[in-house]
Amino acid sequence: MISTARPVRPLLAFAAGGTLLALVGCAPASASGGGEPLEGGTIVYAHQQEPACVFGGWIEQAYLSYQVLDSLLSLDEDGTAVPWLAESFDTSDDGLDWTFRLKEGVEFTDGTPLTAEVVAYNFDYWIAGGNSTAQVWLDGYYESAEPVDELTLVVHLSRPYPRLAETITQGYFGIQSQKALENRSDEENCEAPIGTGAFTVASWDRGSQIVLTRNPDYTSWPANAKHEGPAIVETVQWKFVADATTRVAALRSGEVHAVYDVPAVEWKPLGDEGYELEKYVTPGRPQQLTFNASRGVFADEKVRQAFAYSLDRESAVETIGQGLIPFEGNGGVSRSTPEYSQKAADRYSYDPEKADALLDEAGWTGRDDDGTRTKDGERLTVVLPYGAGSIINADGAAILQALQEQATKVGFDVDLIPVPQSELFAGAYSTSEEKDISVGYWTAVTAGILYVNWRQSTDGHPNYWNQAFYDDATLEAFILEGNSAPDLETQHAAYERAQEYIADHALAIGVYDRLSTLAVGGKLKNVWQEHSQGGPVFHDAYLLG
Repeated sequence: MISTARPVRPLLAFAAGGTLLALVGCAPASASGGGEPLEGGTIVYAHQQEPACVFGGWIEQAYLSYQVLDSLLSLDEDGTAVPWLAESFDTSDDGLDWTFRLKEGVEFTDGTPLTAEVVAYNFDYWIAGGNSTAQVWLDGYYESAEPVDELTLVVHLSRPYPRLAETITQGYFGIQSQKALENRSDEENCEAPIGTGAFTVASWDRGSQIVLTRNPDYTSWPANAKHEGPAIVETVQWKFVADATTRVAALRSGEVHAVYDVPAVEWKPLGDEGYELEKYVTPGRPQQLTFNASRGVFADEKVRQAFAYSLDRESAVETIGQGLIPFEGNGGVSRSTPEYSQKAADRYSYDPEKADALLDEAGWTGRDDDGTRTKDGERLTVVLPYGAGSIINADGAAILQALQEQATKVGFDVDLIPVPQSELFAGAYSTSEEKDISVGYWTAVTAGILYVNWRQSTDGHPNYWNQAFYDDATLEAFILEGNSAPDLETQHAAYERAQEYIADHALAIGVYDRLSTLAVGGKLKNVWQEHSQGGPVFHDAYLLG
């Protein structure tokens, strides 16, 4: 059940920059709204996945850290980086020095002040491995962070990265207390990191929920917040409910105020019933299939292209996605990414005759009793493991099963292997020898994600995120040009060449855009999805009573 609170005065203004007056809180969840705005109370929210830590390198962690850890900058609705902990920033003429000026008077919830020295410590902490995703973004560009005075920080880069400001708006770059990082155990910081944010972690009942409590002294809301001041509600119960049917049933029954990851089959019915629906198409890399180009059958480009032509991806996504999930043909970046190439997205359409011809040219001319193609006695079997219930949800698994069936018709035997989260994150199916196809996504605010996914992997500088195991200087040169281009037009052109190179060589093909979806009951208002990754923001939310 949902907790209660006290009576209240009416809610006044929620426009950005406005000040919220007193409210109270408690409410049943239902499709209908009504009632007076409340101050306090408890939001009960059902999320689908439980991460290992409240902060870290996975989007599920970033969603939580966004509530607890403020970042230097926030991403506005139009893709502009706006002030958060940093009041302003600028860059040197050569693009190598970034100066951030911090807000005055901000304190972490352990009582220590926000200073340039603390932020510099965070940058060094990330690059040393404290946050794997922050590290991989900055790797190859970050040189050092220098506190110039109490509230001024200069970040030195080894080569220009003009989109650094937008990149660090992602939840991976939340700033933590240096005192906490130095003096608490890794486990303590993992479960309850110390930030300057709107909430603190009150408790974590593993397997059930994390309870977030309002930070009453909050002073550092981002410029694009919907109100100024501490969070309106007292508590957020962030429950973990893996099964989508159970989440939706909890919403309808009034056990929770809002649910994440709405299944496609429930999207329209919930809308018809009056629930507020929010959808965010995640920028970055979509859910895609990346071929292992280093060994096995997909070392042959003709076989990779044949697989792409064998699939009616759009039909599978439209059937299962029921109008909610967008088809995405681009294997490099999603359509919501600024430097998107439609040409790359359109490179392969369903053409089984062309797939057959390519397999014949590649020497896969035989067939065994079940119709699988053969070559010199070898069956055309490919291994496709996927993170079941973590990287791929139930709708995504159904789409993969449909693609498996389509590929069978031209002679592929697709060994589709669901891998539990615990095994996947422990390293199962991570090596070149264990799989022929990788599936998954990466969130990002620019096509700079191409650098993460396609930078070459060498002994001295390994890139574990290059899932094609494909080292190509031409492709990397396109991406590096885009990363450091002095103007957006040049940057877009370089990133588009990279996407088209990936498509031309059939290194990866898109399937569908990754979504962040919310269904919200009528008693909960003003929940919004932040603009860098689409996670829910509860700082501005309030209940009706």
